Amino acid sequence: MKFNRLVPVVDKKILVLLSGIMWCGVGIMLVGFAATWLSHFHRKMIYYFTGFLFAMPVHHFGFLKIAAKNLSRLMPITEKKSFFSFMTWKSYIIVIIMMSLGITLRHSGIPKNYLSVLYICIGLALFLSGLRYLRIFAELTIYRA
Repeated sequence: MKFNRLVPVVDKKILVLLSGIMWCGVGIMLVGFAATWLSHFHRKMIYYFTGFLFAMPVHHFGFLKIAAKNLSRLMPITEKKSFFSFMTWKSYIIVIIMMSLGITLRHSGIPKNYLSVLYICIGLALFLSGLRYLRIFAELTIYRA
């Protein structure tokens, strides 16, 4: 029996949707961690504001460009592809490294109020960039049905 038969295949609309759900979901999770940590602090708005302030350039100059590059890889697809091909293999490796770094930071001695700024920054930037995928999915579904 061939291994290829066991791998689910989907069209590009689903790959774009999976990317959007993944980016937005991870963004929500990271901001959720930060919100939990900040719930114990009296002056939490300064941390939220700082995280938001840093998130905008990270979103615009970083993650949005990565999303655009990924979408330019996904959009020309005409045949069904592996369910897992919404990311490249290189991206899977980067995700593993980023998860390891996040776990290390969470268990480090860095005070959670300072760490929350980084988590809000990355989380919000991921969420906003993930909206690009969801917009493209909506266009593919509604306008090109």
